Amino acid sequence: MLISLGHVTIRSADFDRTERFYCGLLGMRVGLRPAISVPGRWLYVDDAAVVHVLPRVPAVAGGAGTDTAPVAASTIDHFALDAQDRSAFEARLRAAGQPFESRRLADSGIWQIFLVDPDGTRVELCFAPAAAK
Repeated sequence: MLISLGHVTIRSADFDRTERFYCGLLGMRVGLRPAISVPGRWLYVDDAAVVHVLPRVPAVAGGAGTDTAPVAASTIDHFALDAQDRSAFEARLRAAGQPFESRRLADSGIWQIFLVDPDGTRVELCFAPAAAK
């Protein structure tokens, strides 16, 4: 039985640039990461490591299911993060010059903000009706 999404792993060509986007712009923080031989960062929301960042360049060894698997074309369209205070997020994104699209999900009170991280990963910020104001 599945209970939740554990994390999303993204590939980055520039860890510092990725950190500025997810931490500086979206409000995550860099946190503890096991001593894995492949370089990377774990980005947290509260106590959960929700975004794992690995190098974009393919590693020499490894296969499917490992942190050193060769980079392949992504099959992920986007990933979503639940958020609060849509107007504050929109103001923060505008102030940073970050392009985004904001829209209400059809037939619901849910608002969505779509943006793209520095390496081309689409990110959705999802605001429940009570959190969308």
